[in-house]
Amino acid sequence: MRPNQPQKGGPPANADIVSPQVQLIDAEGENHGNVDTIIAKEMAREAGLDLVAISPNAKPPVCKILDLGKHKYQAQKKAAEARKRQKIIDVKEIKLRPNIDTHDYEVKMRSIVKFLKEGDKVKVTMRFRGREMAHQELGMNLLLKVRDEMESISKVESTPRSEGRQMVMVLASSK
Repeated sequence: MRPNQPQKGGPPANADIVSPQVQLIDAEGENHGNVDTIIAKEMAREAGLDLVAISPNAKPPVCKILDLGKHKYQAQKKAAEARKRQKIIDVKEIKLRPNIDTHDYEVKMRSIVKFLKEGDKVKVTMRFRGREMAHQELGMNLLLKVRDEMESISKVESTPRSEGRQMVMVLASSK
């Protein structure tokens, strides 16, 4: 790139290639070896295409004769497809209390199973209030029970640990 010139998107092409020689690959994919840049640009102009630096940092730069607009469009499509395919993993939180009723516990467990099957991580938080702080072993036992019940569909990413008035454990899907 020339100094004082704003950089445009995409690989260097045509006038942006300043190396005296390039390794040239023509439109059919045939390697012509090292060629003077002026001759390479002339060949691209005759073919009605662009001279594009595929590997600009190589010595000499590897350039290919192709349609730059089409090349940029295909690269953009490929990037969009990759973004579409990636799964964003959320961390869902389930809050429990040490003296939770059995039915409430079962409802929470169904939610954990659903979140894990969707591929999300689950942060299980055990909250202590007032005198419950004196019996943290009850909360720890409940978190260990959750861990054991979810063992077949999850792996423990973070073991139960105390954080002030709460205990936290993180489960991740084992897929």
